[in-house]
Amino acid sequence: MSATQTDLARASWVPMITIALGQVLMSFNVASLPVALSGMVASFNVPPTTVATGVVMYSMSVAALVMLGAKLNQRFGAVPVFRAVVLLFGVAQLLMTFSPSATVMIIAQGLAGAAGAVLVPSLVALIAFHYHGPQQATAIGALGSARAGAGVAAFLIGGLLGTFIGWRPAFGLLIVLSGVVFFLSLRFKRDTPQPHVSIDFVGVVLAAAAILLISFGVNNLNRWGLAVARPAAPFDLMGLSPAPFMIVLGIAIGQGFLVWTRRRAESGRTPLLALEVVTSSAERAAVVAMFAVVALEAALNFSVPLYIQIVQGRTPLETAVAMMPFNLSVFFSAMLIVRLYPVLAPRHIGRIGFALCTVALAWLAFVVHNDWSTFPVLVGLVVFGIGQGSLVTLVFNVLVTASPKELAGDVGSLRGTTQNMAAAVGTAVAGALLVGLLSTSLAMRIAATPVLTPELQAQLDLDNVTFINNDRLLAAMQRTTASPAQVEEAVRVNTEARLQALKIGLLIMAGLALISIIPAGRLPSYRPGEIPAPAPVPDDAA
Repeated sequence: MSATQTDLARASWVPMITIALGQVLMSFNVASLPVALSGMVASFNVPPTTVATGVVMYSMSVAALVMLGAKLNQRFGAVPVFRAVVLLFGVAQLLMTFSPSATVMIIAQGLAGAAGAVLVPSLVALIAFHYHGPQQATAIGALGSARAGAGVAAFLIGGLLGTFIGWRPAFGLLIVLSGVVFFLSLRFKRDTPQPHVSIDFVGVVLAAAAILLISFGVNNLNRWGLAVARPAAPFDLMGLSPAPFMIVLGIAIGQGFLVWTRRRAESGRTPLLALEVVTSSAERAAVVAMFAVVALEAALNFSVPLYIQIVQGRTPLETAVAMMPFNLSVFFSAMLIVRLYPVLAPRHIGRIGFALCTVALAWLAFVVHNDWSTFPVLVGLVVFGIGQGSLVTLVFNVLVTASPKELAGDVGSLRGTTQNMAAAVGTAVAGALLVGLLSTSLAMRIAATPVLTPELQAQLDLDNVTFINNDRLLAAMQRTTASPAQVEEAVRVNTEARLQALKIGLLIMAGLALISIIPAGRLPSYRPGEIPAPAPVPDDAA
């Protein structure tokens, strides 16, 4: 190969580096939030579940707006849209880095999610525009590796910075990276906008409303009440909590979106999402499997840092070290699983992947104690990471190859919606589940402990139970009339209740992974091919 040809070959990968860094922006932001958990709790003086709302807000924004983002990419061109939203993401990270309160932090994550909603479909569109054949397959593999690699980097960098400086610099790095990505994007080839593409704004409103209502309702089940409204609920419906009603209403609006989309397609107009991408059983199975595995990952990514930082009072760096086996196993399995495609059918890989997740979560429930660094716990995290990394790569390939080539753009938006809604629901359910289990366990143990008298219980705020370490519990007990014996008993009860809540929560997650083997068995047998470029969208003017 001549020097000129070598230079051209090297230059051809510059767009892919930029695309991969665009993925890193989003993945690093999300992965940094669990590492920064204890720092945000201390800075904003809020419970861990409030910080988790930041994760949920980001994921909800992406899930609610990603289908709109796909159409914006088609209408105005992926290249200029990519540059605009990278700048918007940088502004969101600026707000995040200097946020004075939890409310501002949540707003910043919502803004970052809005930018991510447009970035997600643009990444696939840009790969399809710049690469073809074997290069395109390599590029898609690199995109998956960038997501996993950003998670590893976020835990390492966020852990180091959070321990020795603070949680804010990790997000400050994303301001700089946004500028770098924008500069590199100037090397993109010019794509062709499709101004004739119309946007189904009714579909946008219906889809966004359904996703927001479901996610927000799930996120507030514990705080507002599962059935009867709790004092923290903003309002009640004849004494009942609004959270379940929001979920039911969201599901109903989601059905309305499907009806509207079907009628729009039948009338010859372009829908917000082509329903052909979920018509076959294989495609529906892939969507369900993707939702399940991403929700499980989000639940574990919230539960482990919660226990290590908030319960055990350890540093973000120690959290990063404890989670590193999981993140590395996700990273390598996401890259290497493609080698099994010629040997095993997707349904077999899917079953094995969810079986590994089930065994790993059940194993963790039995071996976890008060030290996450024990070897049996590390084994469980590695096994779960192998299953999770393999499944995420697998189901995306199934969605792409099971759909007609002209629907690649819709597959990208469906993937973004599914993954981010799953992340929001997984994080929200994990928070509500663990806090609910803790509250129940504490109530039962306190009732069986005569030493903790009703008079002492009245001095403690047991209506707002949350995860705290023993030092904070001791500080709270010092503000009461508790005797040394009562303080010692309260610490013992809290320690046992926290661990029991975590163990039961992990067992419930294992049960969900076990059930997910069923849709995995409906995945198809296929050989992955080239990911096609999105076809032009019909003119809606008529």
